[in-house]
Amino acid sequence: MNDAARKLAPLAKEQADQHYREAPNNLEAEQALLGAILVNNDAFYRVSDFLKPVHLFEPLHRRIFEVAGEIIRMGKTANPVTIKTFLKADEKVGDLTVAQYLARLAAEAVSIINAEDYGRAIYDLALRRSLITIGEDMVNIAYDAPLDMPPQGQIEDAERRLFELAETGRYDGGFQSFNDAVALAIDMAGAAFERDGSLSGISTGIHSLDARMGGLQRSDLIVLAGRPGMGKTSLATNIAYNIAAAYEGEVQPDGSMKAKNGGVVGFYSLEMSSEQLATRIISEQTEVSSSKIRRGDISEADFEKLVACSQMMQKVPLYIDQTGGISIAQLSARARRLKRQRGLDCLVVDYIQLMTGSGKSSDNRVQEITQITTGLKALGKELNVPIIALSQLSRQVESREDKRPQLSDLRESGSIEQDADVVLFVFREEYYVKNLEPRDEFDPKYEEWKMKMEQVKGTADVIIAKQRHGPTGTVKLAFQSEYTRFTDLADPSFTQYEH
Repeated sequence: MNDAARKLAPLAKEQADQHYREAPNNLEAEQALLGAILVNNDAFYRVSDFLKPVHLFEPLHRRIFEVAGEIIRMGKTANPVTIKTFLKADEKVGDLTVAQYLARLAAEAVSIINAEDYGRAIYDLALRRSLITIGEDMVNIAYDAPLDMPPQGQIEDAERRLFELAETGRYDGGFQSFNDAVALAIDMAGAAFERDGSLSGISTGIHSLDARMGGLQRSDLIVLAGRPGMGKTSLATNIAYNIAAAYEGEVQPDGSMKAKNGGVVGFYSLEMSSEQLATRIISEQTEVSSSKIRRGDISEADFEKLVACSQMMQKVPLYIDQTGGISIAQLSARARRLKRQRGLDCLVVDYIQLMTGSGKSSDNRVQEITQITTGLKALGKELNVPIIALSQLSRQVESREDKRPQLSDLRESGSIEQDADVVLFVFREEYYVKNLEPRDEFDPKYEEWKMKMEQVKGTADVIIAKQRHGPTGTVKLAFQSEYTRFTDLADPSFTQYEH
């Protein structure tokens, strides 16, 4: 053998070893788990909350686990005799028929004590196989570099797949059986029954709004729109703080935390800095005017209130990102990271028109807004959290005599209206009536203006213009402008409904 051949020999052997490298699996653990289930069906419930048929490596084992699960859930006994009728009779496992193989699995089962350990080992190996698939796809796509997928798009795709794998133990999406969907719906109803206020969603902290919407529903895109000066940022801030302040965590069997009440909130503030946002929240909580806080025009008692409030607020799980002009891809990546590191139950984006799309800078703003709203809707479903996205309204509102907003007033309207599950408009008539004040207080119209002002002073309408899961209508709230705070009105008879 010459020198070149001698040098190449170990390399060829290494490449051959890599080529025949088998995906991580443990058939003995799968056999032991299935044997334990066939002997004692209680073993199934020790692993069913995290282990799914797709996690098993051997196709026959997957089928056995799936059939056993269906039989056990129906309240019947799963054993070699009842299972074999649902499997192909002519299938062979080496020299054994399927019936003989099932009998051998049951005969060699030792006990169900280790069932959960076997289940965990199988689950971990399934995750490793999925990681290998994602890694191989990343390498192959990076080598081939398709024209329609820039590197940024590949990073976004890989990040999404890794997040799904970390969250659910699978990234392929695909179809879900109707049984699973029904079980999820019943779980949601049960959770609503136990939760404060019996809401199916997360409470906004404003009761009259919750009564109309049932709280904020997971995976919903809630668009909150209004003209400048109507208080949409104030309402979003109020809701975000109410959710975070009500947070009560509950430890899950796998060691993770889940919100029992309230939730962890991520707030993307593209318009205001985090200090301005914090000042608003402190003002709302302490009832010290935010303009006074900024000017330092406060008494010692007020200052003590501010200090006490800031100490309480430090424990609140509200996270603010003040990056201006953030793209939908960056926003999604940061939201996934927050969910993995701290948990996440609600996202607020202030506001849509200040975001940029993921693609190249486009002259077509309508197309870019479509990309943003579609991205937000997809992110809400992926993270399973409600997203409150604020939106500007077009100027055509100002030119109408009736200044109550309509769906057609949404700027770059089509996609926002289409992708949103709920559209809320904030409307304060006081803002417009105030501007109509006659200059001369002896003007005959002054008394008429004064009466009108008394009627609308300190109130705001939240118009539910669209709601996929419930009725539309108008909710009247109290608004304290000096503290930028929305609250329930003392007289609930103000709430108007439409069906």
